[in-house]
Amino acid sequence: MTPAEAIFWNIIKNNQLGVKFRRQHSIGNFVADFYCAQLKLVVEVDGGMHEDIINKMNDERREDYLNELGLTVVRFLNEEIYQSEERVKEELQGAVDELKNQLNL
Repeated sequence: MTPAEAIFWNIIKNNQLGVKFRRQHSIGNFVADFYCAQLKLVVEVDGGMHEDIINKMNDERREDYLNELGLTVVRFLNEEIYQSEERVKEELQGAVDELKNQLNL
């Protein structure tokens, strides 16, 4: 894991948000940074390399593919995690709660 992914893992491990996440979960030809099967939620933690135009295009294709599978994708930049763990946690909790409501969980 990258340093940002390790910090993020500390935010979500042990069902802290009320759901279980897996690290480095394979989906088709891709590996999601974090995945919650119960909610069909993929969380990607993006470093600076994702700012490159080619990587942005690849990320868009990947996200389109995951959406076609019925998955929701949430992205956080490394800098967001380094600078405001609490805000990242709140934003992710909001996404988790919204998906739980949609799925009547």
